[in-house]
Amino acid sequence: MNHLVLYQPEIPQNTGNIMRTCVATNTTLHLIKPLGFSLDKKYLKRSGANYIDDLDVHVYENFEHFMQENKGEYYFLTRYGERSPDQFDFTDTKANLYFILGSESSGIPKAILQDYLPTCMRLPMSEKVRSLNLSNVAAILIYEALRQQGYHDLSTHEPESLKGKNYLKK
Repeated sequence: MNHLVLYQPEIPQNTGNIMRTCVATNTTLHLIKPLGFSLDKKYLKRSGANYIDDLDVHVYENFEHFMQENKGEYYFLTRYGERSPDQFDFTDTKANLYFILGSESSGIPKAILQDYLPTCMRLPMSEKVRSLNLSNVAAILIYEALRQQGYHDLSTHEPESLKGKNYLKK
């Protein structure tokens, strides 16, 4: 099972977008406090709250609380990582894979990352940019895992409940 973990997220629009991605990909979302916003729907409405009723979300007081409650494989996205996501094996659909992303302003503390150096990763990018938007990174990362897993249980065409898979052929 895939999990996205946001360590002390600060921007509600990013978290809202990530919530939408989680619902679209059947991914569980974990939020580690402090949060830079309220989880009230009115604060997240524009980005993802339309889907919030379908979201599996858990909130933790701190990183230690998160670790106590969640066992599995931890992967950290950091600009200091030395491997790209495609260099990891995420194919085991029965494993609990936790993809941990840091706060928008300061990332994940060095003290945490140092204990997980073999599972720290970085998205390749030019030297002109320090980092990408948090919600974009979350989507890239979860879709890499899903690609390796063959997009299990996800629809690869437009559902008939919407316009249907033959919409372009009509």
